[in-house]
Amino acid sequence: MKINFIAPLGATLALVLAMPAVAQDSAPVDWTGPYVGGSFGYNWQKKDGAEHLRFDSDADGDYDDVIRTGTGANAFSPGTCGGAARGSTPASGCSSDKDAIGWMGHVGYDRQFGSIVAGVVAEAGKAYISDSVTEYSTTPAFYTMTRRIDYNANLRARLGYTTPGGIMPYITGGLAYAKVKNSFSTSNGANSFTEVDRKEDGWGYTMGGGIEAKVSNNFSIGARYLWTRYNVGDYRVDVGAGTAPATNPFRITPSGGASINRGDKFDTQSVMVTTSFRF
Repeated sequence: MKINFIAPLGATLALVLAMPAVAQDSAPVDWTGPYVGGSFGYNWQKKDGAEHLRFDSDADGDYDDVIRTGTGANAFSPGTCGGAARGSTPASGCSSDKDAIGWMGHVGYDRQFGSIVAGVVAEAGKAYISDSVTEYSTTPAFYTMTRRIDYNANLRARLGYTTPGGIMPYITGGLAYAKVKNSFSTSNGANSFTEVDRKEDGWGYTMGGGIEAKVSNNFSIGARYLWTRYNVGDYRVDVGAGTAPATNPFRITPSGGASINRGDKFDTQSVMVTTSFRF
C-alpha cells in the first residue's frame, strides 16, 4: 500500500511560510547555537529495470564474463528484471522494489553571520527500503539478489539564508553511510551457492536542500529533500559444482565455477519533515 506524504509535507511547508508574523512579535531571530531533533518521511529509489547481474567465470576478479552453454550460447539470454522473480521465467513477472517510510535523529550546530546561516548536522536512522534484481537462465531458473539498508547515517554541511521573520531556505551536502544487508535466492537446485560479505559498508555522499522556520526561540520545524548515493559492490555469490552434471554452464567455465555480483551504485531519495529543539 502506497502512503501519500505529499499532503502532510505540503501542510508543513504552509505552516513554515506562515511563521514570519509570529516570529516578528518577539526578539530578532538568531539561529546560532546547538540543536537536536528528528525527522520522518518517505524514501524511494531509481528505476533499475536495465540492471544486470554480472559474472566472473575466469577468477580474475573482473565481473565481465558471459556464462555459456556447451554450444556456446549465452546461458542467461532470457534477460533480467528490476525486482524479485515470481517464477523461473520472465513470463512469471517480478515483484517491484520496496519504497517505504524512514526516520532519523539528528544533532547539529548553526552559526549566523548577518542573514547567512552556516552549520553542520549529523543524522542517523532507518530507511525501510529494499532493492532487488533478477537474472534468468535458459535452464530455466531465476537468480535474485536483494539488498536492504540496516541503518544509515550522514554528516552534512548546511548553508542558508534567513529572513528577518526566521524563515531559512538552505542547501546541504556531505558524507553518507549505510550498513547494507544482502541476500540471494535461486530456483537452481543443482549448483552450490556460497554468499560472501552479506553485510557491507556503503560509503557515499548526499546532497539536497530544504526550508526551516523558527516557531519560537527554542523550536524550529521544516522539510528537506536528500539525494544519496552509496558505493557498494563487495557482496558476491560463489557458484560451485554441487550436484550439477559436467555439462552444466557453471562447470564448463575456465575456472570450473563462477562468482555473481551486481556491483552498481545504490541510489536513494528522501523527503522528510523535520523538528528541532534549539539550545
